[in-house]
Amino acid sequence: MSKAAIYCRLSEEDRNKVSPEDDSVSIQNQKSMLLQYAMQQGWEVSHIYSDDDYTGSDRNRPEFRRLLADAQAHKFDIILCKTQSRFTRELELVEKYIHGLFPLWGIRFVSIVDNADTDNKGNKKSRQINGLVNEWYLEDMSDNIRSVLTNRREQGFHIGAFVLYGYQKDPAQKGHLIIDPEAAAVVCRVFTLFSQGYGKTAIARILNEDGIPNPTEYKRRKGLRYQSPPGKTGTLWKYPAISHMLTNEIYIGNMVQGRYGSVSYKSKQNKPRPKDQWIRVEHTHEAIIGQELWERVQALIREKAKPFTGGSIGLFAKKVRCANCGYTMRSAKNRGRHYLQCSNRRVSKDACTGAFISVEKLERIVVQELNRLSAQYLDQDELERNLNFSGSLQAQKRKTLDQRSKYQTQQEEFQTGLRELYLDKVRGILSEADFLSLSQDFSKEKELLEEKIAETNRRLEELDVRIAAGDNRRELVQRYANLEHLTREMVEALIDYILVWKRRPGESDPPVEIHWNF
Repeated sequence: MSKAAIYCRLSEEDRNKVSPEDDSVSIQNQKSMLLQYAMQQGWEVSHIYSDDDYTGSDRNRPEFRRLLADAQAHKFDIILCKTQSRFTRELELVEKYIHGLFPLWGIRFVSIVDNADTDNKGNKKSRQINGLVNEWYLEDMSDNIRSVLTNRREQGFHIGAFVLYGYQKDPAQKGHLIIDPEAAAVVCRVFTLFSQGYGKTAIARILNEDGIPNPTEYKRRKGLRYQSPPGKTGTLWKYPAISHMLTNEIYIGNMVQGRYGSVSYKSKQNKPRPKDQWIRVEHTHEAIIGQELWERVQALIREKAKPFTGGSIGLFAKKVRCANCGYTMRSAKNRGRHYLQCSNRRVSKDACTGAFISVEKLERIVVQELNRLSAQYLDQDELERNLNFSGSLQAQKRKTLDQRSKYQTQQEEFQTGLRELYLDKVRGILSEADFLSLSQDFSKEKELLEEKIAETNRRLEELDVRIAAGDNRRELVQRYANLEHLTREMVEALIDYILVWKRRPGESDPPVEIHWNF
């Protein structure tokens, strides 16, 4: 007796979902129909796979992925669906699995409504046509979404899940922003303090000492479904929040959107767009910050962007991290000497224990360690005897790949959510206005994820170059043997990053951990 696996998926037409925990009525009907059909054919049903609330374009459906794994392991002989589109709407997957891998695995695919059956060689073209029609559906849906969102942006309407701190949604007009008096007062205070000479970290500390919740915590307290990072410091103001606020044109009444966009409807990845493709509309809402204060702040930012004489880049710029909290240590200058310090420590006493080291001292430590390695390795035939360089790099690559995979999975989840919202709009469950409002829940997070993915891609490219150049490790160490001082070029070539701990009582130097590029 042949063993059949039943695969069900929530119908696009289903409107009767009872609760997130229960199978929809549509799923129940599918199961009943398919079980009856299998019984009529004399097949034994060994497995039932059910993806409720997933689109046919989502490749990460949990039960769909389990179905494919079990098919490859040949736990059954037949996959039975209501329609081909329940299995997938992508022509690529139709060819890959239904016409490619399933025959190799000895799996027969059957869908009863549209008469798809891989045992019938004569209806292959029909299956391919079904796949093509389903693909057209996805493309049209994507184009419609993009067109609607672009039009709204060009009209100056806000497209995003949550409005920026300082504003709130206008209940009388979708996409229009009105001032949130409580948050706007904080925004004004931030701009004013910066114009008076306070640094970004100092401003964050002042707000934390006054017990003012950061934008994430503020939105949560207002009852918005806003996710904040875990940890005890999730409610604190930090340097990046202040920095982003001071450069955002929304506070002078301008709307700037469309910084990111997908390459095609098939791509889950958004990429940064050139600045000339951004959609910028002036005077779309009431400004919180006056033009004079805005220009004064921007001038100060440009001035502060070059902390060293002549605008040169610091020796260890963006290379040194606080070992306690992971924050990049920032430069400071006191009595002519340059220091690196954890700015997170300064935003609040609870944020971090802090790390601190002079640039001069760190340079000495790095030079000493590099000279020690040089002396050690130049006497050996193989550097790999003491340091498994290649293994270390490969480990870093695996870790980075895992991180990127997590980001991509989150990104696909946002894309799936957006498509489901659109389907609800098409089915009449949501009005266009509600669709636009709800779709904003995904825009900001998707952009942040794109930045993270782009960063991991850059990191992977760097690692690949370093792995490919592994045979030149000895040459690299030899080149920089017997150093007395470092240059920025040397730091870039030799150092991946450095961890610095807080100095222990009774010790002159803080603990330092150097992660080399070789």
